[in-house]
Amino acid sequence: MQKHILSVCTIFTLVMLLASCGAQRKSSVGSTGSSFGNDGPSAREWRNGLKGKWVLNSVDREDIPAAYTIKNIFDEAPVDCFIGSVWTLPGGNYQGSIAFNASGTLCADGAVRNMVWSVYDIPNDNLHPQFQFKKIYSGEKARNVTTGYRLDLSYSDGQSLVMRMPIPLDNGTGNLVFNFSRVQD
Repeated sequence: MQKHILSVCTIFTLVMLLASCGAQRKSSVGSTGSSFGNDGPSAREWRNGLKGKWVLNSVDREDIPAAYTIKNIFDEAPVDCFIGSVWTLPGGNYQGSIAFNASGTLCADGAVRNMVWSVYDIPNDNLHPQFQFKKIYSGEKARNVTTGYRLDLSYSDGQSLVMRMPIPLDNGTGNLVFNFSRVQD
C-alpha cells in the first residue's frame, strides 16, 4: 500500500514539475476587446473571436498621402471591390472564403475566393497577433500555396473588427485600415 501511495505522489510531483516548466502565456485583458500591445488577447483568443461571418464596411487610409495610388490589394482587385465583401471564417479546419458584392469595372461581383486562415503569433516577440490567409484556387492544396497575406489585428469587441495592412511608402509606412462588422446569421 505504501508503494502505491509513493508512486501516486511521485507521479503527481513529476506532473506538477513539468507543468511549471511550460511556456509562459500572455496575460489577457479579456477575450473580446483589445488594442495593440502585449497585454491583449492571445492568438487562441483572437482565433475564437474571429470565427463567424464579417462584412467589410470600409477601408480607411492611415498615414498614406492622398496622391499615393494603391492599384490592388491581396493581388486581387482595387480596394473598392472589397467594400461589402463577406469574409466567412469558420473554425475547425479554418477554410474560409471572401464573397465579393461590389460591382465595377475591375470588380468580380458574386465571385468567391476560398482561403485558409489562421492567427500568426510568435511568443515573446513584442508584436501583436496577425490575421493571415492564403487564397486557395480550385484543385490547389493549402500546403502547396506559398503566397499569403497578413493583417495586424487591432481591435475587436465581438461585433466590430479592425485590422491594419501595412503599406510601405517612400518615407516610412502607412496602413490600410479594414473596418468589419459581424454578420448575424
